[in-house]
Amino acid sequence: MKNMLPKSSISSRRKFIQRAAGAAAVLGFPSIVPASVFGQYAPSKRVNVGAIGVGRISREHDMPGILQYDNARIIAVCDLDAHRVVEGKQFVNDFYTKKTGNAYDGTVGYANYHELLANKDIDAVVISTPDHWHALIAIDAVRAGKDVYLQKPASLTISEGRAMSNAVQSTGRILQIGSQQRSTVQFRYAAELVRNGRIGDLERVEIGLPGDPAGGEKTQMPVPAGFNYEMWLGETPDVFYTVDRVHPPQGYSRPGWLRCRQFGAGMITGWGAHHVDSAHWGMNTEFTGPVEIWGEAQFPKEGLWDVHGTFKTQALYAPNDVSSKGVHMTISGGFENGIKFYGSKGWIFVSRGIEKVTSSDPAEKLRDNTALTSSDPAIIKSVIGPDEIHLYESKEQHGNWLECVISRKEPISPAEMGHRACSTCLLHDMAMVLNRKLYWDPVKERFKDDQQANGMLSRPQRSPYVLS
Repeated sequence: MKNMLPKSSISSRRKFIQRAAGAAAVLGFPSIVPASVFGQYAPSKRVNVGAIGVGRISREHDMPGILQYDNARIIAVCDLDAHRVVEGKQFVNDFYTKKTGNAYDGTVGYANYHELLANKDIDAVVISTPDHWHALIAIDAVRAGKDVYLQKPASLTISEGRAMSNAVQSTGRILQIGSQQRSTVQFRYAAELVRNGRIGDLERVEIGLPGDPAGGEKTQMPVPAGFNYEMWLGETPDVFYTVDRVHPPQGYSRPGWLRCRQFGAGMITGWGAHHVDSAHWGMNTEFTGPVEIWGEAQFPKEGLWDVHGTFKTQALYAPNDVSSKGVHMTISGGFENGIKFYGSKGWIFVSRGIEKVTSSDPAEKLRDNTALTSSDPAIIKSVIGPDEIHLYESKEQHGNWLECVISRKEPISPAEMGHRACSTCLLHDMAMVLNRKLYWDPVKERFKDDQQANGMLSRPQRSPYVLS
């Protein structure tokens, strides 16, 4: 995306404190901030965070995930919906007010993320926008010197995901993908068991995803006051506003954009980015992808929402140290919601159990609520020995990110890993659309002798919301 940062930037906190109280009021900071609001961490060990996109996932998952830690403080929020900016500021202010017992009104609100990125007081950002904005904002953020927590999926297209990962690498910023299953003990343990051969040679993996309904009202409606719908559409085509294409004007229930191909691919990337990432962890294919992909799906014939419905896609991976013959992966809404690893000596099934990230998450499709099961109970009672493979351990995804922002160590879900999980999901989506077998080179990230499929690696971008 073209860099549209304003020439002037907001003054540093040191200069700000020296300003008159009137200036403080203009920016929305209190003239006196109780030290207790930020815990016992010295300023040099505390991360100032700006939240970009303060809708459902931000309010129920990302902002609470950051606010729980004393080594961070959210000092700004940004949204293209003015109503959500007001409520986002109140959400953060109320947290600090309750935490300290002192009235707090210090959160700054922005209507444009470029202005937030220009604030030199902000060290890092959490990006909780619709999918089609993920990679573009992340690229702008790391170029502006900010560390990033990026909601999954990593990108709208494979080309954008590659550009995002390259930008993180070239800038040296810390970027964590919001694949929080990596910080959940049963997913790590399942991956360790598979990687250490507890089910023998890995042969196949089944991934079950929840679904979203067809439907959606197509009637054109007036754009709500205070909502920058033109910028919200971003790089995607200019189409008329209707509420089922965007998000509810009041409240934070599941938004309609999740079901529109214009802004994403549906559940294959929505939950698929989680489950494919967790599967890759056990398969030891976190930095590669499949070599063959095929499948089929039903797509809605009526209504506004047009992401996939019932589907079944399959993929083959090259042999490696976990699978001597290569893994056959199958993804379908017909399986239980979770990941099932099949080996030559048994199987392991892992899921979130009854856990939900937001209150409006789709219902689980499980025979029971057990988060980890196996063909033989002895498999999941196994102890990983000191000389065996021990995978990266994180107790919570946001906390791990904050620790890495301070230490500059690699987080548990870095950019390239998130890109590979997302790109794999997008490959499965392309197989659904084309309804034929595709041959993929995971090193070159190109299809073999397939001009039509390679044409789907990117999309036309509407100016000025383009990569540069």
